[in-house]
Amino acid sequence: MVAIIAALVVIADQIVKIWVKTSFYLGEDLEITSWWHLKFIENNGMAFGLELWNKMLLTAGRIVAVALFIWFIAKVRGVAGVRRGFFVAMALIVAGAAGNIFDCVFYGVIFDAPMPPAIATAFPYGGGYSGWFEGRVVDMMYFPLFSFVWPSWMPFVGGEEFEFFQYIFNVADASICVGVGLLILFYSHDFSLAFASLEKGNGNDGDVSRTK
Repeated sequence: MVAIIAALVVIADQIVKIWVKTSFYLGEDLEITSWWHLKFIENNGMAFGLELWNKMLLTAGRIVAVALFIWFIAKVRGVAGVRRGFFVAMALIVAGAAGNIFDCVFYGVIFDAPMPPAIATAFPYGGGYSGWFEGRVVDMMYFPLFSFVWPSWMPFVGGEEFEFFQYIFNVADASICVGVGLLILFYSHDFSLAFASLEKGNGNDGDVSRTK
């Protein structure tokens, strides 16, 4: 189940990213509705465009994190009391992280990065825009739900425009957020059970039934 969910999310994420990458120029904004746009940007760092570490170290860290999550899931999959929804949440987190890892590892080699309004091509003559593990993550989901201007009398922000929701993300990011949300709201106890079982060395005994 975990593998199927993860594979479906990764495939959907990569289909959307490759379509956007090869159909939109960088910065292009397609308005679907007033509150939903497809806007092509690239993220060179962590979530929300942060750049805290060396790119190679960041990509390697993501790979290690996904490997640890997969190991954890495999170790606790037979723990009594841990519901299937917990594993769905974990699968969404792993899939989201893996989807962004694909961009980092491969996209710099597969695609070029022409100046707008030119559109990127796959496997360009002369090579891609960077080396292995140095690709940029493709983002496109943009939901400017509403905006307003702060009153002039407000300290620090008076007269400035505020937009909700201004961040641009992708299917993989959404998968991670949904998975984390499910864990926090519904499966925190399951996580505690799984982690406690792992600490005791009782994970994946193969004989323990899982509650539904």
